[in-house]
Amino acid sequence: MNAPWKSGLPGNRDAFSAYICDDSALDVIRPVVIELGWQPEKCNKGGLRNAVQSLSVSASPAILLVDLSESGDPLNDINALAEVCEPGTVVIAIGQVNDVRLYRDLLSSGIHDYLLKPLSPQQVHDALNQALAVFMSPKAGDADAAKRHISTAVVGTRGGVGASTLATSLAWLFAEQHKAPTALLDLDVHFGTGALALDLEPGRGLTDAIENPSRIDPLFIERAMVRAGDNLSILSAEAPINQPLMTDGSAFVQLEDEFRQAFEMTVIDLPRNMLINFPQLLADVNLVVLTCELTLASARDTIRLLSWLKANASHAHPMIVANKVQPALAEISKADFEASIERRVDFVVPYDIKAASNAAKLGQVFVDANRSSKATAAIRQIAERVMGVSTDDMASDASGKKSLLGNFDLKSLLAKKAKGEAQPAE
Repeated sequence: MNAPWKSGLPGNRDAFSAYICDDSALDVIRPVVIELGWQPEKCNKGGLRNAVQSLSVSASPAILLVDLSESGDPLNDINALAEVCEPGTVVIAIGQVNDVRLYRDLLSSGIHDYLLKPLSPQQVHDALNQALAVFMSPKAGDADAAKRHISTAVVGTRGGVGASTLATSLAWLFAEQHKAPTALLDLDVHFGTGALALDLEPGRGLTDAIENPSRIDPLFIERAMVRAGDNLSILSAEAPINQPLMTDGSAFVQLEDEFRQAFEMTVIDLPRNMLINFPQLLADVNLVVLTCELTLASARDTIRLLSWLKANASHAHPMIVANKVQPALAEISKADFEASIERRVDFVVPYDIKAASNAAKLGQVFVDANRSSKATAAIRQIAERVMGVSTDDMASDASGKKSLLGNFDLKSLLAKKAKGEAQPAE
């Protein structure tokens, strides 16, 4: 398992057991159980009565699949099962009676789901994955963490402006400095450098997700992501350059949805072409970091991207970061750049070629390899603003003037969004 989080399955008992009445149902269930990495021997012959007898003398599993087909009074028999099951066991019932009232009564009694025979592999697979999600989702005490999830997309206005360096650095800071479980999604499928910056092999997780979107679920995320630290995992690819990207973007949206359930922070390294081809990627993104340089071409494209965001993702708040800045050698001044785009630059990251070379030699992200660099100090301020740690910085910039980003509190917006309230206009 590469992912940094724990699945939540109790470690002192079996993950899964099944008690099934007939061989045809067992033949459907066993291959699914094997696919999920569990032992097929845990699929036992015999229904609810056998389950009650067995569990009365042994520890109950985390997930229990039990057949009610031979039960004359399913509700009373389920109560007998509850007496021998340990707290926290997720029970999925199987039966032959197609009765809505029975279904509702079973759910009211504490059953997680009720599957109707004849079974299909996909039906069983979906039910077991939903049961797994119960253990992987935040518990009641973690409600604040679930509401707090922040999704940040880093977009370069031009190639080579350092968007990927900024994305990996922000993800590392969220995970290591702020101790927030963080996912880094590098969507430059053919030429991404996210894993390279972390000195990791990218794996096949992202290409597998693109090829088989139906496989994306909590278990897939846990297995596919490459661990880069206790709180940081990355999903990236080095797809063959003779293979075009064949996707409608649904896989990326599903990945983002799973990240919201499993992590507190998501950082998306989002190339411009992906933004244009798959605008749905920004549907649930809270913040877009537009990484630019002080050039005429970058000013033009910053204007175009700001306009695009206003029309297609008005809910996502843009943050302008001028990267690799050399004031004496800039093509246009910061003041002229701001006048062109008709808004302030939120952060300026100074150019430091020695620091960039040092990070590459060490196989570390920029901010980790160069902790005393002025560029690192600027990136830390960006991370603090995104996290909502430095509330004073969110309200004003170094000159004491209001910045556009200072008009909102990211934490408050996320809390309002979770409650279904309307977000304030820019």
